Amino acid sequence: MPLKVLIVPDKFKGTLTALEAAETISRGWRYARPSDVLELLPMSDGGDGFGQVLSRLIGASVQRVSTIDAAHRPAVAEWWWESDSKTAIIESALVIGLAMLPPRKFHPFRLDTAGLAAVMRAAAIKGARQCLLGIGGSATNDGGFGLARALGWEFLEENDRRMENWIDLATLKRICPPKRRRWFPKLLVAVDVQNPLLGRRGATRVYGPQKGLRKNDFKRAEQCLSRLAQVVRETDGVDYAALPGAGAAGGLGFGLLAFLGARFEPGFDLFARYANLPWRLRSADLVITGEGAIDNSTLMGKGVGQIASRCRELKIPCLGLAGVATPSARSGRLFSQTHTLTDLTTVAAARARPGFWLEKMTAHVARNVALEAFHKL
Repeated sequence: MPLKVLIVPDKFKGTLTALEAAETISRGWRYARPSDVLELLPMSDGGDGFGQVLSRLIGASVQRVSTIDAAHRPAVAEWWWESDSKTAIIESALVIGLAMLPPRKFHPFRLDTAGLAAVMRAAAIKGARQCLLGIGGSATNDGGFGLARALGWEFLEENDRRMENWIDLATLKRICPPKRRRWFPKLLVAVDVQNPLLGRRGATRVYGPQKGLRKNDFKRAEQCLSRLAQVVRETDGVDYAALPGAGAAGGLGFGLLAFLGARFEPGFDLFARYANLPWRLRSADLVITGEGAIDNSTLMGKGVGQIASRCRELKIPCLGLAGVATPSARSGRLFSQTHTLTDLTTVAAARARPGFWLEKMTAHVARNVALEAFHKL
């Protein structure tokens, strides 16, 4: 009997985008079960691939603008525009993303978020009433300093000298706002982490190392962001630094709250709302989700884990596909079944040909899956 299968993967980080993963899974499944009805729903919680996923859901068209990357090198950035609702979609990873830079060439002290300003201006000029912004995957740790400065904010030290680099913020005395402080009636930021700006769980210590910060850099970076937060608090009377998500994207979350009046929404919730996810899940006989690694973070609420949790609540069988999976994730009851590329091959081979192995694995699962066991859930 043909099944209606909803295919809703996240990216396989570093190898396949969410859309590529969905298309690959569908090819493998269709090869083994050609009569099934497949619906592809690539997912994003605000990181790499956010723009592609959200634009596909609302029918937005791609736009391009000249700007700079995190290292201030000339770049052309994509963003998306939907004219009926006047909605702009911006993915910061396509402007200031870590993946856009040569590995280990630029230290985070030399990087900032200034390049996002040109994209936001382009969206505002277009007449955007709403801007959906995904901020995951950034290379920066500047607390939004570069973006704010590029939009007209002045950061002044002794004798009202203007600061040009975020790494000098430890001597910040005051901040002067521009005439225009709000660029959109609604600026909605997709955030997938709850970290504050500062401290042990803050931007620098938690995410800085993956961007190139070393332990001996932490003190200086923390001093700069701490002083920025203090001056903002003294100016506005709001402690934005302590809010959950302020530490996202190297403190860009903080900057968007403090300088652009943004509002946060969990990235998965934003995706689920625009995808009308509850209806799509209830319409499916079987759900297939997946990502590069199914691990403890999946179990603690990442998008793939949330898909599986909702399926369990609705008593819909859910397959979890991944490059690798931890023993705890595989032994748990989050997914009806969990399958990995390393069931068939080595990690090195899977990374070298991810599409080939994901398609092969999916076909194998489709041929051998015990559907009658699922319907006992």
